[in-house]
Amino acid sequence: MTGPRYRDPAAPVAERVHDLLGRMTLTEKVGQVNQRMYGWHAYERADGGHGHRLTDDFRAEVAAYRGMGALYGLQRADAWSGVGFADGIAAADGARVADAVQRHVVENTRLGVPVLLVEEVPHGHQALDGTVLPVNLAVGATWDPGLYEAAAAAVGVEVRARGGHVALVSALDLVRDPRWGRAEECFGEDPYLAARLTEALVRGMRTAGVAVVLKHFAGQGATVGGRNSAATELGARELHDIHLAAARAGIRAGAAGVMAAYNEFDGLPCVASRPLLTELLRERLEFDGVVMADGGAIDRLVRLTGDPVAAGALALNAGCDLSLWDACFPRLAEAVAQGLVAERTLDTAVARVLALKFRLGLFERPYAPAVEPRHAPTVAQPAGARPSDACELSERIARASITLLAHDGGVLPLAPSTRRIAVLGPNADSIAQQIGDYTAPQRPGHHHITVLDGIRSAAPPDTEVTYAPGCELVGGDLSGVPEAVARAAASDLAVLVLGGSSARSGDTTFDTNGAAVVSSADPTGMTCGEGVDLAELGLPDGQLALLGAVAATGVPVVVVLVQGRPHALPDLSGTAAAVLSAWYPGPWGGRAVADVLFGAAEPEGRLPVSIPRSAAQLPVFYNAKDHGYRGYVDQPATARHAFGHGLSYTTVGYAPPRLSRTRVTPDDPALSCRVTVRNTGQRPVRETVQLYVRRRSGGSSWPRVRELRGFVRLDLRPGEEADAVFAIDADTLASVTRDLGLAVEPGELLLETGPSSGATQGVRLVIEPSS
Repeated sequence: MTGPRYRDPAAPVAERVHDLLGRMTLTEKVGQVNQRMYGWHAYERADGGHGHRLTDDFRAEVAAYRGMGALYGLQRADAWSGVGFADGIAAADGARVADAVQRHVVENTRLGVPVLLVEEVPHGHQALDGTVLPVNLAVGATWDPGLYEAAAAAVGVEVRARGGHVALVSALDLVRDPRWGRAEECFGEDPYLAARLTEALVRGMRTAGVAVVLKHFAGQGATVGGRNSAATELGARELHDIHLAAARAGIRAGAAGVMAAYNEFDGLPCVASRPLLTELLRERLEFDGVVMADGGAIDRLVRLTGDPVAAGALALNAGCDLSLWDACFPRLAEAVAQGLVAERTLDTAVARVLALKFRLGLFERPYAPAVEPRHAPTVAQPAGARPSDACELSERIARASITLLAHDGGVLPLAPSTRRIAVLGPNADSIAQQIGDYTAPQRPGHHHITVLDGIRSAAPPDTEVTYAPGCELVGGDLSGVPEAVARAAASDLAVLVLGGSSARSGDTTFDTNGAAVVSSADPTGMTCGEGVDLAELGLPDGQLALLGAVAATGVPVVVVLVQGRPHALPDLSGTAAAVLSAWYPGPWGGRAVADVLFGAAEPEGRLPVSIPRSAAQLPVFYNAKDHGYRGYVDQPATARHAFGHGLSYTTVGYAPPRLSRTRVTPDDPALSCRVTVRNTGQRPVRETVQLYVRRRSGGSSWPRVRELRGFVRLDLRPGEEADAVFAIDADTLASVTRDLGLAVEPGELLLETGPSSGATQGVRLVIEPSS
């Protein structure tokens, strides 16, 4: 091939990067590590409101740096960006606008380096007409990596069809403190479960040709007091033991990048921590992808350095490769000139960005791919229309995530004789309150389904379904309670839909990075989402008052919690006949809830978090250190509902686990663990059989109560039994060593199996020293 080596698609990526880097000026290099511009500033409506055109600001940005490393959120739409259907990019125009951006960069720069188009994909593509998935906490409740991988692939097809290359997805954070408003963005509290779902995410997106940047590295879910972006008090062992498992799994699966978290770690913000980003991530975890800053995080470093040029140098020297929205990284040429950072350090960051572009094939295929109609992003669909793959999978996740927390055995599934149903509560008829934070505006008239809609559609034709909200989401106005009570008293059953909301609106106030600013002076605002941390975790007083008043009628009550965090629950055994958590189930979640209520689907969700009794007992995660603590004097220290808990409409019996070997060595740790599970009831069940490891002696540090190390899902007909089989290997038995590595260490373990972390049976395993 004639021409520059970097243009040769047959050449190795390293050689192409080296050749291209050697041709670049300092200004061009700085341009490649910058992601300064908001994507919605790159376009505007064309004259007459038909179509879009590139803005002068975008053209000037490209000209200033002789190119553009990455453009963030070209198709993002939400209340913070202010982008909606009147001025944003709908699905039908997505590829066209993306191609216009790419064409301008490629054709109007000296080297023709394509731009990375980076999109937010918190739970589906955050764009107009993008499919919305249930939030990550709901995904965690499915305990189904295969289902999530399929959904990630389908969403990836949508992103790629609209010209996107890189998806930003929260996956690395854990709910170690449910007061944190971003709990909904986590897969749960457990590192093993999060790791399995993170690798499913990466695999699915890569199938669609989309690179994934995993958020956030590291420990953001463990900030003091559950306060967003605050300090962590993690020791090195706790970091390795709990907070790195998902990152390790994502890196092994092929994640293209990680995003440095806002939080401080050991005295430094993560984006400024060389021990974290270079010594740990690069050297110990052997990660060779891109490290991206969180939005505006580098600018915050000016408080440390006193100077924006030095702040950019600090982040680059720490190991950050690509900025986001900041004013400091664009001044890296000055940092090089002042000797604050070596040009070879800048070259290393530029090389990582370029390598990603080569690996994605952007130099050969810079434009959006042609898409088959089945996988094309859809616009509004009428009732009964054939949904897209992603829509179908969104509803399947919603259905699989619904978790039956409590049940008296006599109310659900609803009997055909239930002729009058009162659907009550502030979350019964609101799409906005069931789709979660960081969601694009939903197209008016789109066929979405609230819980009320779902019940009305699923109920037999002669069933009377009435509705009253009863109270506001928060606040003390109880003027609607009498109507709700009257409707309940005239019914055979009351379905009370309570919980929280992450719904943003045009009236929401935002921080500079897009986090919501909500105060106690705004009683009708969000109760969850970024920037909405809570000190108290109980349901709001108005909701509890409504629940008490409706229960006092004597009518059976089913509570459905639509929520983005685990609310602290009182003992509802004498108040509600059944309690379900639907998390934020997405736009079609109402139909999923109705299917479970009426028995068209069995409840199969399992808790990805522990449900506390009160905020005063935190932390309540199941895998605490095993110090034999007896609990508080005034209340138990145990969770209201344990991690992994979830009931079904049948009964299930577990035999004790059996091992193929009871003694192994670190050099030969392989064995199998079997447990016989029997459906002893009258309905089918999909049972999630869980495997935990509990160290009784040995090891490099004090052991935890127990640690999830596997799960198997069994489909059992009434009366049927089957064995859940776990293949035990070094990964199952490994623990963090004194040098912070992972190894199988001699000692005595219990391998425990059961339906939750709070209901296990164990068998002894001895790991003998290697000879």
